[in-house]
Amino acid sequence: MYQSKKPYLYGTGRRKSSVARVHLFPNGTGSITINGRDIDDYFGLETLKLLVRQPLVVTEQLGKVDIVATVTGGGVTGQAGAIRHGVARALLLANEEYRPMLKAAGLLTRDPRMKERKKYGLKAARRAHQFSKR
Repeated sequence: MYQSKKPYLYGTGRRKSSVARVHLFPNGTGSITINGRDIDDYFGLETLKLLVRQPLVVTEQLGKVDIVATVTGGGVTGQAGAIRHGVARALLLANEEYRPMLKAAGLLTRDPRMKERKKYGLKAARRAHQFSKR
């Protein structure tokens, strides 16, 4: 089995159809790598970068840990939410005293909202064909 050279904490995050596997390395420099790319290269929007860093800001660990995440599925917003969830879970393994802070910020709760399935006879989940009055 593969053994990492540096010890790390692991957290799995999910949001919509995105799944993130997050490896948190304590005593780091603050670098965040997503799918082999830097966070600034991976996410274009500043709001998505803030979303990923939110658990670190709440627990005051920004700049103290390194994060390596692998994320698949969904769009960029769902992926950012999945990484945020994974980071929060990994931080919980680092120190159990972070639980009240993370829970109060709502970072430990898995967002259950999913895309509604398409129904037969309709164009989408709820969108029906529009009839004209001719």
